[in-house]
Amino acid sequence: MDTKPQGLTEQQQKWFASLRANLERETGKTLDQWVEIVRRECKETKPRARAEWLKAAYGLGQNRAASIFAVAYPESGGWDDAAGLRAALWRDPDQVAILAAVEAAVADFPGLVTGQRKGYTAWSHKAQFAALKPLKGGQAVLGLALTPDASPRLAEPRNEGWSERLKAKLTLASPADVDAQLEALLKLAWDRS
Repeated sequence: MDTKPQGLTEQQQKWFASLRANLERETGKTLDQWVEIVRRECKETKPRARAEWLKAAYGLGQNRAASIFAVAYPESGGWDDAAGLRAALWRDPDQVAILAAVEAAVADFPGLVTGQRKGYTAWSHKAQFAALKPLKGGQAVLGLALTPDASPRLAEPRNEGWSERLKAKLTLASPADVDAQLEALLKLAWDRS
């Protein structure tokens, strides 16, 4: 079976391809065999529980598990279901307006790759340079591949769950926060990626 995740940089696509290509060599089973095993044996219904089951039962790590379950249960929405992941994450109209403002700010960056994840929307060039995730109260937090000293508006992230490359963050309360200064920071982060 061949499924190609969408919204990934060339480097990320190569990494996923190598993960799948090495699956049989490193585990003794093909992707198709693993899919058959999990469909037959795994009684779990939630993604985290499924991954924990596969690790406990067969010693496979999270990335291999995600790759197998994306094929075994495509209806659950994996990396290649960007529209489904986006719709589930961005429901609040205020947050959607912030997302639209950030998307407009990066839309003309050459080589832009937009990736939708379960907990955030990411933008990459050769590597991830920004990510946005919703916060309670209609706000969103933007992570940037910059250090906090690049602007007084930036702070150090704490357990945000996105790429470790994103070393600075700022909270956006409205689309108006995506101003010329923030656009310049986004461009600087893109230039460095």
